[in-house]
Amino acid sequence: MATRALVESAALAAEAGGVLLIVGGLLVATARYFVRRGACASPYQRYRQDLGRAILLGLEVLVAADIVRTVAFTPTMDSVLVLAVIVAVRTFLSWSLALELEGRWPWQRGAAAAAPH
Repeated sequence: MATRALVESAALAAEAGGVLLIVGGLLVATARYFVRRGACASPYQRYRQDLGRAILLGLEVLVAADIVRTVAFTPTMDSVLVLAVIVAVRTFLSWSLALELEGRWPWQRGAAAAAPH
């Protein structure tokens, strides 16, 4: 029972951390927007990038929390399928955000860096 409580606490902490990363990223991005509004050529674009990065990081932590909770507590086929759907949706969101922020898919980073200019 002590192990179960520890894993549950770790999963809750990871979920809270993911939410805090997203909310904290929103606050930091908003503060940077108002502080650097005149200093940056495109403050809105910078705001979107800052917020998108915070959301991406938060989603990664939330996926980790889902994995810990599902694998540790209920490793049934139904729970694994639910986890697979959650991870697929969050991965799609992450890829979509990365495409929106960087203009290329995440797996194209290496190819773009290696291409001659």
